[in-house]
Amino acid sequence: MANAPANPKIYHITHLRNLPQIVQAGLLWSDAKRLELKLNCDVVGMAHIKQRRLREIEVDCHPGTHVGDYVPFYFCPRSIMLYILHMGNHPDLNYREGQTPIVHLQADLQAVTAWAGRNQRKWAFTNCNAGTKYGSFFNDLAKLGAVNWPAIAATDFRDPTIKEGKQAEFLIHESFPWQLVERIGVQNSAAAQQVRAAVAGAGHQPAVAVELSWYY
Repeated sequence: MANAPANPKIYHITHLRNLPQIVQAGLLWSDAKRLELKLNCDVVGMAHIKQRRLREIEVDCHPGTHVGDYVPFYFCPRSIMLYILHMGNHPDLNYREGQTPIVHLQADLQAVTAWAGRNQRKWAFTNCNAGTKYGSFFNDLAKLGAVNWPAIAATDFRDPTIKEGKQAEFLIHESFPWQLVERIGVQNSAAAQQVRAAVAGAGHQPAVAVELSWYY
């Protein structure tokens, strides 16, 4: 595998209607905590995959925890999941609003793991989709070479190896602090305006930018 970038970024996608709740809480919750707290969110994933992540796939570098106990990030914007949301024709997907209301929350991997270390927070990363039963989990940045970085950077993912590698994930246990979001990427100026309104009252104000290359 290729060497990891010197300063990797990570990206969480969510519906812009979720931003006021995230800002008010000061964090993003994992699916497990979202369900425990009975939060009313705009969920954009596939229900059966979420259940598998909650109940079946253990993060083996942190025994006793499951993927659904973690807030997930990709190592790239313009993810394969975003493509599925954009197409809106997957039989297991209830969401049908397309990609325009989806925002990218960008954070810095080194800053996040440093924060996690100071706060005794579990984290891990994978070499493929964390919802599969054949992926590997790591909690050592020295092993970032296990990630297929050319696949992460690829824009054409028809090749199965690229498709698998591009879905690698970073996971942080239970919640992710809002103050570590350094940038919010959106598809157009209207979405940017809505995002700025949603975060206007926040003590932490990430940069908001139209990032056309992050969308299909």
